[in-house]
Amino acid sequence: MQFKEWLIQENKSENTIKTYLIHLNGYKKWFQESYNSEINKLYRENILDYISYMINVKKLNARSINAKLAALLKYNEYLVEIGEQDSIVISKKDLIKVQKEYTSPSILKKSEVESFRQKILEKSSKRNYTIATLLAYSGVRITEALSIKLSDVNLKTMEILIRYGKGKKQRTVIINDKIRNAINEYIKEERDKMKNSDKEYLFISQVGDHLDRTSINRIFNVYSDKITPHSLRHFFCSHALENGWSMHEVALQAGHSNLNTTMMYSHPSLDNLKRKSNLL
Repeated sequence: MQFKEWLIQENKSENTIKTYLIHLNGYKKWFQESYNSEINKLYRENILDYISYMINVKKLNARSINAKLAALLKYNEYLVEIGEQDSIVISKKDLIKVQKEYTSPSILKKSEVESFRQKILEKSSKRNYTIATLLAYSGVRITEALSIKLSDVNLKTMEILIRYGKGKKQRTVIINDKIRNAINEYIKEERDKMKNSDKEYLFISQVGDHLDRTSINRIFNVYSDKITPHSLRHFFCSHALENGWSMHEVALQAGHSNLNTTMMYSHPSLDNLKRKSNLL
């Protein structure tokens, strides 16, 4: 069994699998260049040399190093499970400790989000405007948004069923008037006129194909060098808390499995901390 197939069986997301494979290939390249040899198993001595290389030669930050080590840790588990290796030579203890940041992950102001939405409305399509609106005011992930089917949307009850959330957990998210109006206009004015408009997904291309996240990232990059699908999710979480939503309400809406994730958005923004620092 290949490492990628093993990760799929472990129920890892497509993005996580892609990241693990990139980091593993990075290690293999370093190993080949360092020892003029292909790797067949992991040795702790090599892992320690690799950590030293990343710190002292590449001068990577702790988060980058930890991401690469996490991939090797998984690869080590894989080698043991398939019988290619009989010992674990890397563990979470090898990860570099990083002081937890107590600032909100959101860096967007509402005025920036609204300006972004208006640009897309005026210069792009109703479909792209609807996607941006949905991400900003519902908190769904981009992969969840693109997996929504027409039958999952109920504009009367102001609800959307998310069938395939993170960890394959299903949940119902509520939508506001901004989202409902955007979806309604998109379906009526644009989607119903597309080729193969009977396709089951809410968001489809001009020829009826299912959209992927890469195409949406590319569209967002045209209209902003700051706003991404993921940053709109951050915006929703912090904006909802600022406007009276409880931690549990935001966690349910955004599909957070751990309340600690939601708590990050209750922290002040980095800009606010800097502003307060200048008042000292």
